[in-house]
Amino acid sequence: MAREIELRVDVTDAAGLGEPAHITATVVLPDPGLIGERTVVCFAKPGGSYSRGYYTCDLPGPASGAQAAWHAARGWIFVALDTLGSGASSCHDSEALDFATLGRAAMAAEQDILLRLANGVLESGYPPVHQPAVIGIGQSLGGSLVIHQQAHHRSYDGVAILGFSAVHSHPATPPGGAPIVVAWYARDGSGDPVNAPAFAEATTDGPQDGAWPALAWGFHYDDVPHDVVEQDMLHYEATAHSGEHNSQLKIEPWMSFTTPAPVGRVTLTPGAVATEAAAIAVPVLCAMGERDLVVDPPGEPRAFRSAPSVDLFVCPKLGHMHNFGGTRALFWERIHLFGEWSAAMKAAR
Repeated sequence: MAREIELRVDVTDAAGLGEPAHITATVVLPDPGLIGERTVVCFAKPGGSYSRGYYTCDLPGPASGAQAAWHAARGWIFVALDTLGSGASSCHDSEALDFATLGRAAMAAEQDILLRLANGVLESGYPPVHQPAVIGIGQSLGGSLVIHQQAHHRSYDGVAILGFSAVHSHPATPPGGAPIVVAWYARDGSGDPVNAPAFAEATTDGPQDGAWPALAWGFHYDDVPHDVVEQDMLHYEATAHSGEHNSQLKIEPWMSFTTPAPVGRVTLTPGAVATEAAAIAVPVLCAMGERDLVVDPPGEPRAFRSAPSVDLFVCPKLGHMHNFGGTRALFWERIHLFGEWSAAMKAAR
């Protein structure tokens, strides 16, 4: 039986914000008897406006089960983390939470957890976990954070980038529908959009007003119940307005109403983390739904030019919010196979 442990890890020194900082994480431990010869520890980062509950909760939809428990039942130690400034992690001036700060903080939290596992002090009686294969996965904005952290800190033995493109991420809309135009910002997230003329034309009495509701088409496949989709879209709307109360929205444990501003602004800018992606030198899985943010799935592996192995998986009947979908278990199966492959690669070195 898998067991969940809630942690609050101090990352004050690593974050360097001049004030106390912590990251909240949920560690899902498998029964020790399920751990194989090559132990896998998976660190998972949620997307913008989501908390670690995206991985640990049984999300509503046509299927059932939580991703963390699914992997733990197959022998993985699964750790879901709230990004600094999101979920139950400490709140700060959002403008100070850039890629570098978030990467340092996450790295410190993950190293702390790995040290507790190695010393057998994470939970009384749980056997020490020495030299595991460490996998990093991230959905949407979380994928950009995994890419940046891996390039700068070499945290993982393999990375799975889920529903995010290192080349160009853009919301999918129904065929024939008005396209969504998003603002593209410089890497530091400051100043006006670099595509200001096109963005202004689309948003000033233009097609943008009618296109934004079409997000639901790309975020959720047709089998996700309407009421679930409606609540998720209300959640996005509330997040865009800094958590403004909406009496129709039921607050759920997988929601976050804060997102680090500099990172959130540039996530949909083409090539936002392209340099980091090109520097990753471990196996990579690019996985996405049939409807997702990845503009050119077949072209995605080219972004990871230093990786020894790049796999591509487009999951049928799945939208961008993968863990709500009816084929979620198929998606998890592919991630699990990749993790085992990455562990085998580490053992062969």
